[in-house]
Amino acid sequence: MRRAQFPASSAQSRGCLAGVGGWCEFFLGQVCVESDTVLDSLILQTFMDTMLKSNPQTQQRSNHNGQETSLWSSGFGMKMEAITPFLGKYRPFMGRCCQTCTPKSWESLFHRSIMDLGFCNVILVKEENTRFRGWLVRRLCYFLWSLEQHIPTSFDASQKIMENTGVQNLLSGRVPGAAGEGQAPVLVKKEVQRILGHIQTTPRPFLLRLFSWALLWFLNRLFLNVQLHKGQMKMVQKAAQEGSPLVFLSTHKSLLDGFLLPFVLFSQGLGVVRVALDSRTCSPALRALLRKLGGLFLPPEVNLSLDNSEGILARAVVRATVEELLTSGQPLLIFLEEPPGSPGPRLSALGQAWLGVVIQAVQAGIISDATLVPVAIAYDLVPDAPCNMNHDLAPLGLWTGALAVFRRLCNCWGCNRRVCVRVHLAQPFSLQEYTINARSCWDSRQTLEHLLQPIVLGECSVVPDTEKEQEWTPPTGLLLALKEEDQLLVRRLSRHVLSASVASSAVMSTAIMATLLLLKHQKGVVLSQLLGEFSWLTEETLLRGFDVGFSGQLRCLAQHTLSLLRAHVVLLRVHQGDLVVVPRPGPGLTHLARLSMELLPTFLSEAVGACAVRGLLAGRVPPEGPWELQGIELLSQNELYRQILLLLHLLPQDLLLPQPCQSSYCYCQEVLDRLIQCGLLVAEETPGSRPACDTGRQHLSAKLLWKPSGDFTDSESDDFEEPGGRCFRLSQQSRCPDFFLFLCRLLSPILKAFAQAATFLHLGQLPDSEVAYSEKLFQFLQACAQEEGIFECADPNLAISAVWTFKDLGVLQEMPSPTGPQLHLSPTFATRDNQDKLEQFIRQFICS
Repeated sequence: MRRAQFPASSAQSRGCLAGVGGWCEFFLGQVCVESDTVLDSLILQTFMDTMLKSNPQTQQRSNHNGQETSLWSSGFGMKMEAITPFLGKYRPFMGRCCQTCTPKSWESLFHRSIMDLGFCNVILVKEENTRFRGWLVRRLCYFLWSLEQHIPTSFDASQKIMENTGVQNLLSGRVPGAAGEGQAPVLVKKEVQRILGHIQTTPRPFLLRLFSWALLWFLNRLFLNVQLHKGQMKMVQKAAQEGSPLVFLSTHKSLLDGFLLPFVLFSQGLGVVRVALDSRTCSPALRALLRKLGGLFLPPEVNLSLDNSEGILARAVVRATVEELLTSGQPLLIFLEEPPGSPGPRLSALGQAWLGVVIQAVQAGIISDATLVPVAIAYDLVPDAPCNMNHDLAPLGLWTGALAVFRRLCNCWGCNRRVCVRVHLAQPFSLQEYTINARSCWDSRQTLEHLLQPIVLGECSVVPDTEKEQEWTPPTGLLLALKEEDQLLVRRLSRHVLSASVASSAVMSTAIMATLLLLKHQKGVVLSQLLGEFSWLTEETLLRGFDVGFSGQLRCLAQHTLSLLRAHVVLLRVHQGDLVVVPRPGPGLTHLARLSMELLPTFLSEAVGACAVRGLLAGRVPPEGPWELQGIELLSQNELYRQILLLLHLLPQDLLLPQPCQSSYCYCQEVLDRLIQCGLLVAEETPGSRPACDTGRQHLSAKLLWKPSGDFTDSESDDFEEPGGRCFRLSQQSRCPDFFLFLCRLLSPILKAFAQAATFLHLGQLPDSEVAYSEKLFQFLQACAQEEGIFECADPNLAISAVWTFKDLGVLQEMPSPTGPQLHLSPTFATRDNQDKLEQFIRQFICS
């Protein structure tokens, strides 16, 4: 089994996993110093009450685990592997492209042999990576490596952009309403050069080599390793040899992504990658430096109105710049997510704008095709995660950035808490092929107000047979300049690629540890029990086809993970040296909730199904009733489909990230299949009926054999099922109640935030602006967290999602006013009765 591993001598040479016992004594010493505070005293008292008094066998087990505890305290970890091999042999290879939208690409650029190529540490540069040998080379290998990298130069790019057909039409005044009409060509040419200077400059080879050397040195002191699968890189290199320009579409977890990802691709021989960056996150001085390193920035004029002359000129120059980059074969990197820490929609408006220009170049025939490569990046901990997520990040200045780097290096000096990074490159696919096939998957859609509001109010019980239309990302001027059909293509392609990138992202150890502490052990857990559950959740992740970004001995992994989470957990020594891990209440739980969201895509289908089952049982069985009583209830397939659809419509698409080519009914069937596969649901067979597994006497008509994939809306599809549909019961296996509760709690933060937002309607804080109302709702969530102890819901992004969902649902209405748009409570939900119905509808999916 090939996998990314810590170096064998990492405990001695790398410093991250060094000295388990010494680390415990050091960290526990801090806890003992802080144990006089009220917080740690309450934590210790709560844990002792829940773990010691309620479990009389703890004292007996402490003697049994004495040897194991002494091993942990003395620094000799037991040789237990943290990763159970997938299906006994291999870890899953993730990132295959969509077989529905791009079947030809799915068959090409992939071979089973690339799955066995293993991983490489990108930032591990040694003497062997250079052409020289010797003791001096070993000390200068970073610098020599940067000198040997091939950097193609092109000094006539600006001239080619000026000769572009669209720019020449503007210079000659042949475009009605543009800046060149009625003006001197010299003035228009100067304006074009000014806009082009704002977008890009020619990369400087010497500066690129110097920056690569400095960045390599910095990354080795910031990260333990940066892992990349060799087979994935081989797919991308093979795609680059076919001639089409590469466009990398990536997730966005950190401001460091704009430096790390181009360096990774540059180190693998793909040349200088041009990066589309957000000018809001950089100061003018930093933008000038980044342009010389290959950065691209949109000029502010592109967002002017479509009939504005300056806007027309700026958009033409941007299109000419992208066309020149693609024609010359330079790779382009676009981030599809908003910058980290910025409240708002998940999909980036800037990323959609750049992607729209690429699609326009392909459709105009400037290039025959473009190869799209979804990219995902995962950190143990995001290096520059802001402490205050409630405010926009200030633009990063040149000196501010240098000071931040210096402080980071000072913090890392002599510190063994460096994080691990995993970069994932999914299977490349053809943009031309996707454009042709994706249009056939488009269907009619309706707003959330038409789909869900009648059901919430009890006016209707039938869920409409149509998809939900929900778009939170505001369009930019570049996107609005496209045809309406092309705008829809850009939105669905960006959502499709982002869904594939998130689904293929590796799960890190901090996400697994945070999920266990948040959902199962908020009052504390003994370390030996936590290690067993860590191994269990890792195995469950692998068995669902998701990969993990770590390997090594179980106890060393736990040590490494808890050291990274040291600000959010408390370690206590009890029972002859055994360790107890207790999450810190308050902001600590909120941070653990954000980390646990990285694990949600792995169990998303089962979590949606479990909450739907909870909603179906809400009116039949008391929530606090025994599991055996809930297992008696018979659940029909049609009822399960309906509850799953209701929950899918309620949850935001930014959370679910459904693929546009997949219908809701197809997703419902997938959810139901997952619940059966994981053992939560069992088919109920009545006496005398044909067994559910007997397919021998099913009659398939000829026209049903040719039924389109994903079409479950035809009434003739009932021929497949018995009259009344199939029925299920909850399984009575001993592990099912805990697993069912675990799945429900994965979606609890957002569902509880929505329910509290419905309660907030009673306070009458409207009318108000959207920003001010979201701020008040966030303060209300914080107040509820202090009262109820549900700190994972106190997140500003959840407050914004609740406000936008209520707008789509027709609960809130936006109306113009002299001071700007104002939110008002809709007349339908002005009554307390309808507000209570909304809250009751949401709370049926919450498992207490």
